[in-house]
Amino acid sequence: MTIDAHQHFWHYEPVKHSWINDDMALIRRDFLPTDLKKVYETHGIDGCVAVQADQTLDETDFLVGLSRENDFIKGVVGWADLRDEHIDEFLERYASHKKLKGWRHVVQGEPDHNFLIRPEFLRGISYLEKYGYTYDILVFPHQLGATLEFVKNFPHQKFVIDHIAKPYIRDGFYEGWAVLMAEIAKMENVSCKVSGMITEADYATWKPHQITPYMDLVLNSFGPERILYGSDWPVCLVAGNYGQVKDLVVDFIDTLSPTEKAAIMGDNAITFYNL
Repeated sequence: MTIDAHQHFWHYEPVKHSWINDDMALIRRDFLPTDLKKVYETHGIDGCVAVQADQTLDETDFLVGLSRENDFIKGVVGWADLRDEHIDEFLERYASHKKLKGWRHVVQGEPDHNFLIRPEFLRGISYLEKYGYTYDILVFPHQLGATLEFVKNFPHQKFVIDHIAKPYIRDGFYEGWAVLMAEIAKMENVSCKVSGMITEADYATWKPHQITPYMDLVLNSFGPERILYGSDWPVCLVAGNYGQVKDLVVDFIDTLSPTEKAAIMGDNAITFYNL
């Protein structure tokens, strides 16, 4: 089964989605399951994990609702304020939503480079394992030092790094990102999504060979058993179409065994998110 482990839905609102800048004007519209289902039928995708894009409880409820109405949405990664002193009770209330698999915070947008390792956030994360929840780590490379310290605090919590930690591919920066990613990968409870890569390169001129060194590092560090394919649809559309995103990964893993390919393209997502 082929699973897209990372995509988004939204009703576009200019204020709420202000992160969609002029360079990304193409995606200033609604993106809903009816749109994505057609894409998946064309490209042979069997299901997906819908990931939060807005940091509100309404967003979590919106995605959970869509998952109830659309069988191909196999799992949801929502948002909650994990720093809240009542987070344990909150997580317990949401535990009845079986397609709600985990949580994410847009840490990349936090001005505090050490956001992940602040005591109140660590306290919230400590409750996730109790309910079998996963946590998606969304960071920029300059936050990877804190990320390493963060994951070391929870050796049994299931973590996945989104978008290979968004390396600055368009600028050719590699070494600092690579060193820390390899170190984080030593934690066997941490996985990594090969997603969101073409939008870290130059939107108009990117080529697969520019991204290959970053995928090589991820594959060599995490291994095929801890890598998840994700499209980052519809954000990916500012730099390419769905076929290009999928082919980038499929072509890269072409020399792997059939079992390893199946793992990256779906089986690992099924296992990680308990789909």
